Amino acid sequence: MKAEGRVFKYGDNVDTDVIIPARYLNSSDPKELATHCMEDIDKDFVNKVQQGDIIVADKNFGCGSSREHAPIAIKAAGVSCVIAETFARIFYRNSINIGLPILECPEAAAAIKDGDTVEVDFDSGVITDKTTGQSFKGQPFPEFMQEIIKAEGLINYINKRK
Repeated sequence: MKAEGRVFKYGDNVDTDVIIPARYLNSSDPKELATHCMEDIDKDFVNKVQQGDIIVADKNFGCGSSREHAPIAIKAAGVSCVIAETFARIFYRNSINIGLPILECPEAAAAIKDGDTVEVDFDSGVITDKTTGQSFKGQPFPEFMQEIIKAEGLINYINKRK
């Protein structure tokens, strides 16, 4: 399983309130949430993001509330993967539960720049910055987590196993 896209780069402590502001939580429709994704930190994100693009951030991405709306908005906006130095644990779990691939890799998070093109191989955990030619080794997903992501989330994974 691979992903490739242009990078949107953010810093430390990107919380769920800037990923999807609370004023939009009256909807649980992924398409509606996607129209407001990242708007409080990057008002042009929704106009520029393309299917397959990748978010790269520094420490503690997804901190704040435990709302599942944040990874849903990111995925529905077309983002194929989030790479960060570290993730808030509940965001990490929510992302896997809804089928959004995320990878922790401090070296990649530090080196990759906004606008670079990046390829991620989920089987090996290798992250390649195609703009600079640099490669980084992130933590690959265990096979069962890859199956959850391929199934588009935990509920679908469980239903397919019945």
